[in-house]
Amino acid sequence: MSNSNRKNDNNFIAQASILAVAGIITRIIGLLYRSPLHGVIKDLGMGYYSSAYSYYTIVLLISSYSIPSAVSKVIAQKLALKEYKNAHRFFYGSLAYVLVVGGIASLFLFFGAGLFVETEAIPVLRVLAPTVFIYGILGVLRGYFQAHKSMVQTSVSQIFEQIANAVVSVGAAYIFIKVFMGSMEMPPEGSAEFIDRAVYGAMGSALGTGVGVLVALLVMLGVYALNRRFILKRVERDRHTEVDSYGSIIKTITAVVTPFILSTAIYNLSDSVNTKLYTDFYPEFKNLENVFITTRWGIFAGQARTISNIPIAFAAAMAAAMIPTVAQLTAAKDLDTASEKVGVAVKTTMLISIPSAVGLFALAKPITSLLFTNDEAAMDLAGKTLMALSLSVIFYALSTLNSNILQGIGKVKTPIYNAAIALTVQTGLALLLLYFTEADVYSIAIANTVYSGLMCILNQLAVRRALGYRQEIYSTFVLPFVASAIMGAAGFGVYEIMFVLTDSMRISAIPALIVSVAVYFVALILIKGLTEDELKAIPKGTAIIKVAKKLHLM
Repeated sequence: MSNSNRKNDNNFIAQASILAVAGIITRIIGLLYRSPLHGVIKDLGMGYYSSAYSYYTIVLLISSYSIPSAVSKVIAQKLALKEYKNAHRFFYGSLAYVLVVGGIASLFLFFGAGLFVETEAIPVLRVLAPTVFIYGILGVLRGYFQAHKSMVQTSVSQIFEQIANAVVSVGAAYIFIKVFMGSMEMPPEGSAEFIDRAVYGAMGSALGTGVGVLVALLVMLGVYALNRRFILKRVERDRHTEVDSYGSIIKTITAVVTPFILSTAIYNLSDSVNTKLYTDFYPEFKNLENVFITTRWGIFAGQARTISNIPIAFAAAMAAAMIPTVAQLTAAKDLDTASEKVGVAVKTTMLISIPSAVGLFALAKPITSLLFTNDEAAMDLAGKTLMALSLSVIFYALSTLNSNILQGIGKVKTPIYNAAIALTVQTGLALLLLYFTEADVYSIAIANTVYSGLMCILNQLAVRRALGYRQEIYSTFVLPFVASAIMGAAGFGVYEIMFVLTDSMRISAIPALIVSVAVYFVALILIKGLTEDELKAIPKGTAIIKVAKKLHLM
């Protein structure tokens, strides 16, 4: 690899790493505040919040969620041609688009909340509704800076968003319960007061989500204000005479955003479908109480699924970094370099996702106990469902990356078809398992894994056909799995020894996790799963090489 290419790879992976670190930090913050939030609103409140949040997510996906990716793709293509004037006009046009679409979506969600959720969760969904409008504006600003291949702005705003979300969610939940119930005491389980308490707590948590997005928007507006003079000077120096009309810009935005929206919506519709199947249909199938089912759903969605989503943050960051890069390379018809970037992105993603999946499987219950306070039954359910979800981490990571690659190279309809096929299969499987077996919520975990696996295979095949590349298997998948297996055995062994000594799952989990990370990287280097050139391509890679050589690992 030439020095120039290596430098480009450094920048490409570095930007993805910045966004990934921010994503992981935000998810860790999210996990840390989930424990005190769970202590305030309990499993039923988490269940109401999770139910409302899943439908809020669908409306957000349809209206605003895909905006950053779509905006970054279109503007990146204009920047590649040095059409700075048109790039900025697209920025303004995108803002006009989200103001209209986001406003309509927010109103629809607020007044139509009863169409989506059970009566108790309606006020929770209404508190979430204005967030859709705010997120659209935030998405345009994030996409604009991502088009410049800079992820720092998005990363900083994400961290501020999650901090505000954490503080307000717990604080508002406490205040809402205290004010509307008059006391923090827990009413008798199953009583009307017990349900009301959970609803008020969930409403407070929903308010935190909205305040977090608002804080992130203020951060991005500040970033834009600081850069506005430079941006406008560059626009003034642009000598291109062909200026896109706002009419054509809106048409282009609509044409680009719509496939992104459909793909992302269908891709993420799985969670909402699963929520509906388990919380609405399953109680009727088995004649079970809704409160009991909602509580179990709160454990599964609020704990196991939340933890499993943490490592997927890296894949999402890599995908966000890929879109402007691949879009520019495709516009320049440089498919060979595009294929090379895809290979680097896939391997980097697998180096993180495979050990994450193995670690979650091997240490599922200790990790859950470290992050949440549960009774024995809830801890057992959270730990076992996390184990059941662990394989999906790898599938989701790869399918998320490839879905965005396909969108970046113009194959925007392909992820839509693939997601629709996978969703149909997983819905049928979930219904069969819920109706004919006693697998309970594990049915959803199994269906979720099948869905992500199908998406992974279909998207991978589509990228191969589009770019004509073949992913190297041995060092991308086999060696990371071998190193991860060694890691998993070492981590589980350390946990068991520490548990015998301390009789505490939480205390034992910490050294087990630390040892797991160290063993993985040592094993990976020893079996030559990472070359020296590949290490140089990641942030602080040179420092890692120096340490490895001092320890005689390289």
